[in-house]
Amino acid sequence: MTARLIDGTAIARSLKESIQQRITDLSGQGYRAPCLAVVLVGGDPASEIYVGHKKKACAAVGIKSHALHLPEDVSQEELAAALIELNADSEIDGILLQLPLPKHLDSRAAIDLISPEKDVDGLTPFNQGLIPWKRRGMIPCTPSGVMELIRTTGVDLRGARAVVIGRSVLVGAPLASLLGHKGATVTSLNSQTVSPAEHCRQADILVAAAGAKRLVKGSWIKPGAVVIDVGMHRDAGKLCGDVDFDEVKKVASWITPVPGGVGPMTIAYLLSNCLEAFEKSHGIFRGSEQL
Repeated sequence: MTARLIDGTAIARSLKESIQQRITDLSGQGYRAPCLAVVLVGGDPASEIYVGHKKKACAAVGIKSHALHLPEDVSQEELAAALIELNADSEIDGILLQLPLPKHLDSRAAIDLISPEKDVDGLTPFNQGLIPWKRRGMIPCTPSGVMELIRTTGVDLRGARAVVIGRSVLVGAPLASLLGHKGATVTSLNSQTVSPAEHCRQADILVAAAGAKRLVKGSWIKPGAVVIDVGMHRDAGKLCGDVDFDEVKKVASWITPVPGGVGPMTIAYLLSNCLEAFEKSHGIFRGSEQL
């Protein structure tokens, strides 16, 4: 058996087309374009590449982007002032603070200053706190993307065993809650988990978000499981994930590739969150307030 690929690139493309159409419709009704502010501190090359990708993605669907590039030695107070100013700007719908920040800055304090209504990364304690209550705030982009990838496989989450490797506030923790809301029995693994392979072998759905290159081996997989690889690493000039793809594809029923799996979905849901923030600020959001 060889696993079928979950084509995140194609699924993300469809989502972006619907976002673009919605923005076009709103423009026809006289609304301005949504606007995303991206705050970049310093000159980290990887961060600059990520910011460039996000600006390009915004332009493709009709979202304006406002880039705020602060110097490497910016003070905590200066960063705070910049975020507060963006919060107050009615022309800015979403604020994305590119992480990681330089070591002299407190990321948590900076995130705490972002208005929850403009927190398109879904990182503020307010938005994170809504998820266990099944209340809709800004949901982190990667968990939203993972849930959509799982949905496209047709697997029934009700009563399924799901294992999430990693419990970060950006991915693992909110994803575990979202899976639980859909009826899955969820086990969260971390670096202190004893015998992680044994837990993984029980999983009907396995999500690897550990940040460890090729951690998950074929022997860890329950035959027929759905495997979602959130990891992204560079190895000998090539990209790979947290899953040993060549091994795992022989056991799983569905698997995401790296690249072309979760990554495109994260960008697509960043755009979706920015549109959602715009619609909520204008009182025209059409979605449910419940998860």
